[in-house]
Amino acid sequence: MDLRPERLERIVQMLSLRGGLRTVDLADALNVSTATIRRDLDELAARGIVDRTHGGAVLGHGGTGREAPYEEKAQRMQPEKARIAERAASLVTDGATIVLDSGTTVLELARRLAGRPITAIALDLPSASALSAEEGVEVWTPGGHVRNGLFSLVGPWTEQTLRSLSVDLFFMGADAVDHEGVSNSTVEEAQVKRLALASARTSVLLVDSTKFGRRSFVRVCPLDSVATVITDAGARDALAEVEVPSLRVEYV
Repeated sequence: MDLRPERLERIVQMLSLRGGLRTVDLADALNVSTATIRRDLDELAARGIVDRTHGGAVLGHGGTGREAPYEEKAQRMQPEKARIAERAASLVTDGATIVLDSGTTVLELARRLAGRPITAIALDLPSASALSAEEGVEVWTPGGHVRNGLFSLVGPWTEQTLRSLSVDLFFMGADAVDHEGVSNSTVEEAQVKRLALASARTSVLLVDSTKFGRRSFVRVCPLDSVATVITDAGARDALAEVEVPSLRVEYV
């Protein structure tokens, strides 16, 4: 009996729940060899169902220029995002001024900063809402155009505000990271990220391991533009191939 069709279906189901998984984790879960999983992932990638990453795969979305729906992003890699956010929150001191990028990983950080005596500029509506849920944080948004269904703030008004800022920390998210640096799905968000980088004394990239070994539509910056990367252990192999002496990497 050929079990491959059933196995392929299970792989897609698992990726739908987690967003991305390593080859070794899929092999363990399905009780097959990593070589078998690699062949399965190659077949699914050829069909356009998954995108291969360094050491694993993520559910595909029809090309590097398209984004998954926000709610789908929020379901991916939840335990890893929570650990990344916990570590990032520990870097924020009372009285700090920070910019929080758009995205679901940074949203987890915003939830952990609610009630803290800091000043925070949120680049999407969910993070602004999470920050303002309790007294304590002084929350600002830069205005601009809200991307329907994705809730990030982009456009000339947003960019003008960011050009006027000088903050302590920028916590940046990303759609993809490879040896050439950080990339994003849209021109507008990439420009907002660059301006936020320029506004901050220090920048920290918050990204789970499924984003590594991939390249999205628009280049944002090289990795040496950020001081620290906080990610999960699944990114070790990919980051081992990146030679950026100034880059600090923390695995959670």
